[in-house]
Amino acid sequence: MSISLPRLYAIIDPARTGGRGAIAVVETLLAAGVTLIQCRDKQASARQLFEMSREIGERVRHAGGIFIVNDRADVARAADADGVHLGQDDLPVELARRVLGPGKWIGYSTHRQAQLIEADQSSADYIAFGPIFPTRSKEKPEPVVGLEGLREARKATCKPLVAIGGITLETARAVLEAGADSVAVMSGLLSAPDIGERAREFLRVIGQS
Repeated sequence: MSISLPRLYAIIDPARTGGRGAIAVVETLLAAGVTLIQCRDKQASARQLFEMSREIGERVRHAGGIFIVNDRADVARAADADGVHLGQDDLPVELARRVLGPGKWIGYSTHRQAQLIEADQSSADYIAFGPIFPTRSKEKPEPVVGLEGLREARKATCKPLVAIGGITLETARAVLEAGADSVAVMSGLLSAPDIGERAREFLRVIGQS
């Protein structure tokens, strides 16, 4: 399955919204023009993640966007999400595809060249690579790969490539120029006093209409 990724890949985590409700944040992002949203919640139970994902998914679908659940293929299927994003400790790609069923997106996080090559040989629809820059959104972040690491990653795969980790308004354009198809942003959006305005600024900077 060939997919086309929006240039901005927004990630929300209720633990990082500054007390703002996840649903309200999603509605703000959609109103600003964001078309792809991933829901990540490392603390939620499966039931909590399902209920939140179902609510978010309804809103994203109504707006004509794409909704991805982080880590949990079972929750993604139950909530009828558009796909799942897997980390190195989650289900293998092929097993997650059996859980999700046909026609769903699977993304896969990689941090080193060897992992990226393995992901390239899988049926993953897109590959995330990073952290590009230092990030505070992970308790134990992987080593920073930098723009040069991203350029090498671009040479190693023809799959859509999502750059992740510490990407800001000031660096987003350079990340795309280094070979990423899309920039994944969480803190750069959620830490802003006005999330909607920050999202619009990102969309302007990266040229996503």
